Amino acid sequence: MNPPEEYINNSSTEPGQGGLTQDMNKLQLRSSGLAEGNNLEKVREILFGSQIRDVDKRFTRLEERLITEINNFRDEAKKRLDALETYIKKEVDALTERVKKEQVERESALKAITEEQKSINQSLERKFSHFDEQNNHSQRELREQILNQSKELQEDIQKKYEEILILLKREMQALDRDKTDRTKLATLFTELAVRLNTDYKS
Repeated sequence: MNPPEEYINNSSTEPGQGGLTQDMNKLQLRSSGLAEGNNLEKVREILFGSQIRDVDKRFTRLEERLITEINNFRDEAKKRLDALETYIKKEVDALTERVKKEQVERESALKAITEEQKSINQSLERKFSHFDEQNNHSQRELREQILNQSKELQEDIQKKYEEILILLKREMQALDRDKTDRTKLATLFTELAVRLNTDYKS
């Protein structure tokens, strides 16, 4: 509590006291203020001391609990983050291994397909080559057969031609003989007629 203003004013306006009176008044005020402050602390201690100590203890326990909870939460979060990091690392490693395995399998399958395609191409080339050889051989045989048949046909035609010529010669010779025989017979008849005529006249 502050001293009344009347006391302060009366103390400061007394005549003849000067600065000393004012200093004494100030000391009295300070001492009375300290006494009042101590009295208030005592009253406060009497009235609220146990409650304040309980509240302080509760705050202290709450603070310790909060610190413990925060530490536990930090440790738990660290454990979970470590576990999550380990899990993610394992998953990434497994996925990487899987990708590598699939890549190896695809490369192997692609290589097998390439080899199979190469084998098929070689087989087709061999078949085409064999077909070309067979075709060429068949064409050669066909040309030879046609040539042989042509030769045989020409020979047959030549033979038939020669046979026809021979037959024609024979026919012509036969005709010539017949013509000669007729001439001789006509001459013979002529001579016979002359003789008969001569004999008849004589």
